[in-house]
Amino acid sequence: MKIESLLSEGYIALNLELSLKSQVIEKMLSIVSDHPAITDIGKLRGDVLKRELDMSTGIGKTLALPHAKSSGVMRPVLALATLMREIDFDSIDQEPVKIVFLLATPEEMLAEHLKLLGRITKLAGRADVRQRLVLAQSPEEVIELFRIEEKDFPQI
Repeated sequence: MKIESLLSEGYIALNLELSLKSQVIEKMLSIVSDHPAITDIGKLRGDVLKRELDMSTGIGKTLALPHAKSSGVMRPVLALATLMREIDFDSIDQEPVKIVFLLATPEEMLAEHLKLLGRITKLAGRADVRQRLVLAQSPEEVIELFRIEEKDFPQI
């Protein structure tokens, strides 16, 4: 499963004007609330917030990746947002966040969940990819970026 195959224009928000971690997570959940793979947005919200309480999903290098395995989804769901201003996300490197991915997978897809987390962190962990995400002017540009960058990645 490739990132670009999970992302679609409706689940990408660019240059959001938010200032708190909680606002970002809620906005990401609202972005995916109409996703056809979501069967229970309340359950998904609870699972994402519980995961965030366990440990911050601010993974460093200006990235946050709120995620959960949830019975509220039937198949993997992915959304992406960039922020107008960097915000504190309790990141492991203590740096503020500018790019946020939301990932949800069914509970029984643990292996795929871990592979997708790894794929996102590997690609978005690259400085050139992060810069292009922040500068992207449209959701189409974001999808094309992942299409190009993932062409040499093995399929998961």
